Amino acid sequence: MKLLTVDTIEEARKKTINFSSNWKLLSDDIRIYQAAGRLIARDIYAPCDIPDFDRATVDGYALHAADTIGAGEGIPVFLKHALSVTMGRQTDFSISSGECAYVPTGGMIPAGADAVVMVEYCEIAGRNVAVYEAAAAGSGIALAGEDVKRGDLLLRRGTLIRPQEAGALAAAGIVSVEVFSPLKITIISTGDELVPPDSTPRPGEIRDINSYALKAQAEGRGYNVASTSIIPDDEDALEAAIREAMALSDIVVVSGGSSQGEKDSTANAINRAAKPGVFTHGLALKPGKPTILGWDEKSKTLLTGLPGHPVAAMIVFELIFGWLGDELFNRPPPFAVPARVSCNVPGASGRMLCQPVILHLDGEEYTAEPVFGKSGMISTLTRADGYILIDLNKEGLKKGESVMVHLL
Repeated sequence: MKLLTVDTIEEARKKTINFSSNWKLLSDDIRIYQAAGRLIARDIYAPCDIPDFDRATVDGYALHAADTIGAGEGIPVFLKHALSVTMGRQTDFSISSGECAYVPTGGMIPAGADAVVMVEYCEIAGRNVAVYEAAAAGSGIALAGEDVKRGDLLLRRGTLIRPQEAGALAAAGIVSVEVFSPLKITIISTGDELVPPDSTPRPGEIRDINSYALKAQAEGRGYNVASTSIIPDDEDALEAAIREAMALSDIVVVSGGSSQGEKDSTANAINRAAKPGVFTHGLALKPGKPTILGWDEKSKTLLTGLPGHPVAAMIVFELIFGWLGDELFNRPPPFAVPARVSCNVPGASGRMLCQPVILHLDGEEYTAEPVFGKSGMISTLTRADGYILIDLNKEGLKKGESVMVHLL
């Protein structure tokens, strides 16, 4: 049997990004109400001040802050009630010392006023208003450009558009936005034993997990899954499926057949379908050692052979292709939570260990409880909140040692 010559995760990532740098990343211009979940393709600068006029942040009375010096619960100051601001209209009057004007939340501050006191601290007294609170200059007011100034960087390239980003675009009067077109992926599961999930397996057969798990994982990381399929352990059939997928996708994912067993033909099929073909066969990673990575120059397609075990397949996909999307699109990586490991965890000699964990809040910090299980058991990940990585040169972790938990 030919032994695998493994790459570290860092080496495999470097090779992968070197090949994928040949891609021309495409973009779409879409309306902001359609843009949730997409990534911004260009830096966006504010075309105007936000807000573009001084406005009240509370319902209250606009006034001169200096007029309220010494005001308190038992000793109010009395100010002449001049006029009231109409919501949604330009305010065309000014406030002099000794005067005040009612203004609703969001209303334009009249000229001369430099503070707003909430109505809860004011009382109508005939033609005057009794003010029971001293105000500091600027209180109760959002100044023009205080949120965002014209020309400021509003949203960076690679920003995920969430409701708050859509709101920021709307506030700036931007109704359409250029977003990255997602990379396309085809997922192929291999194995004579695989049947669709809606089938009843016969003895020796199992339901296909990886097509569905990897599809959900890929879509959650911003990829567009072009198709999924099950191919038997037949090298010619697999080669044909890979060739067809390369014409449609940027990345072809083959799950299963990546090791050195009798029917493990994924590497051969990739080398027959793609040129130069396989550039990595083996990762210094547990689980996930028999991973394959390849490239086809003509179609500019990345190819991978993932382990057939679901946990290993999903971990490798995240560490290589989740990371790749972050790099290409300038997207921040998923949030990691600092924690302390709840027990001793042995490492994997010569390989980076990816250990699923459950997070528990212990007082003011988190503990990470390892979820032990074989890489073929999908429940290992369904019980986990995230994973920790133990360096290949580290013997393991001691109870209480600090770790970073990468959320799943």
